[in-house]
Amino acid sequence: MKRFYILIFVIATFHNSFSQEKKASKKVDYQFDGKISREVLENYLARSSTFGSLLHLTLEDDLRMIKNTGVKFAGRAIWMWGGESKIDELVRKGEPFAKKIHDIDPDIILQGAIFEVVTKDINNVAIPESVFEEFGVPKKTRNFSYKAMLYPFGHRHNHWSKDSSVPDMSRMETRMWFFYVAKRWIDMGIEAIHFGQVEIMDDWDRSHRHWRDLMKRIRDYAKKNARRHIVLSDAHVPSGGIVHSGNLMFDLHSFPSRPKSVKGKPYKAILEKGFSDSIYGRSKGGVTPSGWKCEALPYIVEIDNFGVSDHPGQYRESNKIHVWGWDEINWFIKQPEDYRNEWLEYAYNWVRKTDINGYFQLPLRRFEHYSASMNAPKGMRQEETIKKIWGNIDMR
Repeated sequence: MKRFYILIFVIATFHNSFSQEKKASKKVDYQFDGKISREVLENYLARSSTFGSLLHLTLEDDLRMIKNTGVKFAGRAIWMWGGESKIDELVRKGEPFAKKIHDIDPDIILQGAIFEVVTKDINNVAIPESVFEEFGVPKKTRNFSYKAMLYPFGHRHNHWSKDSSVPDMSRMETRMWFFYVAKRWIDMGIEAIHFGQVEIMDDWDRSHRHWRDLMKRIRDYAKKNARRHIVLSDAHVPSGGIVHSGNLMFDLHSFPSRPKSVKGKPYKAILEKGFSDSIYGRSKGGVTPSGWKCEALPYIVEIDNFGVSDHPGQYRESNKIHVWGWDEINWFIKQPEDYRNEWLEYAYNWVRKTDINGYFQLPLRRFEHYSASMNAPKGMRQEETIKKIWGNIDMR
């Protein structure tokens, strides 16, 4: 009998060891060219991070975090919110850094952003001949026109602040600008672009005809010029997504995570399906730009920034956007280190269990305001937790 138990123990030990080696040796597929399969897309989203301003800051500590954590989708790596005339400087500084990142990991996707804002500074940016050619417009030596990008009748003018407005995608000048920025991002090695709040730039075009025209132009350019002949597109979609004749406009969806303040437990928050305008369970399906069909498009949720309310630190049941009166990232930053780490593990696992189509985008950097680094003086020490979360999914 004793020999029998010893034999069982040996077999069990061998089986566990073999299973662990099999899991450890399992290679995750990150290969795509021209199109991306659902499996490969979701492999990227599973290791997706907000890495805002990565290409603006060019920090050695960020390179170290990339190596240490194994991030595969670095969101918001380059962007502008106004200040359009700085685009040349952003590209000049960011392009060599993008190459350095791809030397570390050729598979990593760097995401740029083109947001729902134009300012008068855009009047200082020259329109290159290639943009006139793309839109079949006679070539002319001139700059972009802020006025030519705005809605008529003052609609959404000065929406963000004085001389800072929401552009109207039905205006050719707006489409020319968005194409120009997308071209600059693609040329420097960017393989994904976030387009912000798409729907407020298309108030008077329910079929999104002008957005669809723009996206086709950008995709056609990417087929010829992008690193892997595709640029992945997404936007914040409070409606759950944009679908025309069964075709999805974007390759993936994205939205704020919408943490819900827990009444009576300062400053705790949870995620809840159906709370506010959260996307959980609402991502629309159709045929993707890569040609595969889905009932619900894969999506990511992020710890977003959008400004503090007039009651920071206070609970208001009627406020379903802010968390204890703060926007999401400011709420997160103000929490103790232990709770930040605990909450990231909770949020990542909650999204996966709640909606098989969803992924929580972990914050390695949120622009200049937050870094997950373990290193002083600015690191807020979520890096090892993020590495652990991603390591756990590899072992499943």
